[in-house]
Amino acid sequence: MIMRDDTICALSTPNAPGAIGVIRLSGDKAIEIANSVFEGKDLSKQKGQTLHFGKIKKGDEIIDEVMLSLFRGPHSYTGEDVIEISCHGSPFILAQVIELMLEGGASAAREGEFSMRAYLNGKMDLAQAEAVADLIAAESKAAHQMAMHQMRGGFSEKIRILREELIHFASMIELELDFGEEDVTFAERDDLDELVKKILKMIRQLIDSFADGRVIKEGIPVAIVGEPNVGKSTLLNALLQEDKAIVSEIAGTTRDSIEDVMRIGGMLFRFIDTAGIRQTEDVVESIGIKRSYEMMKKASLILLLVDAREIGKEGIKELEEQIKAELGANFAEKELITIVNKKDLIPASSLKSEKPEAGSQKPDFKHQMIYISALKEDGIEELQTYLEKIAIEKSQHATESIVSNARHHQALKKAAEALERVEEGIANGLTGDFLAMDIRQAQFFLGEIIGTIDIDRDILGHIFSSFCIGK
Repeated sequence: MIMRDDTICALSTPNAPGAIGVIRLSGDKAIEIANSVFEGKDLSKQKGQTLHFGKIKKGDEIIDEVMLSLFRGPHSYTGEDVIEISCHGSPFILAQVIELMLEGGASAAREGEFSMRAYLNGKMDLAQAEAVADLIAAESKAAHQMAMHQMRGGFSEKIRILREELIHFASMIELELDFGEEDVTFAERDDLDELVKKILKMIRQLIDSFADGRVIKEGIPVAIVGEPNVGKSTLLNALLQEDKAIVSEIAGTTRDSIEDVMRIGGMLFRFIDTAGIRQTEDVVESIGIKRSYEMMKKASLILLLVDAREIGKEGIKELEEQIKAELGANFAEKELITIVNKKDLIPASSLKSEKPEAGSQKPDFKHQMIYISALKEDGIEELQTYLEKIAIEKSQHATESIVSNARHHQALKKAAEALERVEEGIANGLTGDFLAMDIRQAQFFLGEIIGTIDIDRDILGHIFSSFCIGK
């Protein structure tokens, strides 16, 4: 359990030779501990939000010359007194300063403890605190924008409004129960039904946004699939501009998936080069092909690579049907681009690349065909242009209130289930006590997202354990 009257200490920036290291303290004794080893102005007499130059000393020995930032609570990140000491980035210096802080009475901070204190001290709600971790982990512009929107309270405000509307009606129903013998109605059932339908619609929209939220947060998974020796590994290398995958004329070289990432149009794309799909008796290759289908099920986008010389032949159609059969209902959810490789081996007159209409926001992937030569890197730019269109379309939601956190997603689903019971109860004429019970359940799950209810310490510990130390 975290004791908020303790003073905690941590190195809050990654250590790298030559870089600046920042050591952060937070708690009632933060100023006192720092003052005991700082030679400069008396920190106990300084105002908050001030910057001071001085020396950190261990007895008479000078450890480093530093810049020290002083923040007095509640006007700080954690809401407590906070000291930030900017040192030279030597691992020896940083270790010496941290040791002095610990000897002075500070405790070593655990993962996410600063952000947990900020939450416990009312500086941010739980969803905002979780967005801090997302902001630090953001690997693309879209992920950064989404985390910033959530950290600034856009998503939390939407949840808070929904919850407050439920609280209003719940209080009216509770009032009815107090006057049960007088048969009075404070919460009109038609109004309640209308409100529940409105809130359910909004919650379902948030639930449905989870797929887009995860894509923005983690990147668009792209499976490169096709028959053996069609050029999948060559295409991956051309996109990444490095020899990531082994390229060989021997069919079946790639027997397991190879994954790497790149940023296109402000979005992260996770490219997966899969084993070639064919009938084989090779046990190891068969396992690789099975994994190829597993990767396709997880992918949002499928790049189906075919040999230009095979266009119009039955083998291509059989492969497409095989993929559709393996993915089943999942196939309809995928976006697919057929990439015709080795175009340099067929006459230019036979190229029939379908280009999107002018001004089209999103190409028709199901009928899209792009001709390339992966070996000569011809047509790669056109493919990247299509991928950029996908990125732009996906990232449009980054500044909206969408769900990217699995915990939030589960809580919303449970809130929706409770409200569906309220809706059903109103239709069946249930009494107010039964309706109130399910409304309270919906309130609870919405409150669980932003932390307006008491959250078990073990749950809080799990949430903040994914943070880095120093945040």
